Amino acid sequence: MNDITTAENEKSAKTLTSVIYALYAASYFVGVTSIIAIVMNYVKKDDVAGTFLESHFRWQIRTFWFGLFWGILGAITLMFVIGWFLLIADGIWMLYRIIKGWLRLNDGKPMYAD
Repeated sequence: MNDITTAENEKSAKTLTSVIYALYAASYFVGVTSIIAIVMNYVKKDDVAGTFLESHFRWQIRTFWFGLFWGILGAITLMFVIGWFLLIADGIWMLYRIIKGWLRLNDGKPMYAD
């Protein structure tokens, strides 16, 4: 019984992690979804502690905060040429991290291993 419950909980947590990746991806079109995703990351963080999904949550949280930092820095320096490059690089970097994380999640692999 306990193994079944654990398997169901892990499947549910994996689905939640996938939904959070989808929310981050949707933020390219509707920015507010990234706010919903980061809130979900922090609210559900304890539920995935000790599983391979914990590394995905850490990956998602870091992607959000570093992406926000570079996005703000790019917006501030937009009047200079460097701002455009920062915003483009930030967008590409975030997209890379979303795709890489989602693919590793679908393969059942943690982040940071290899």
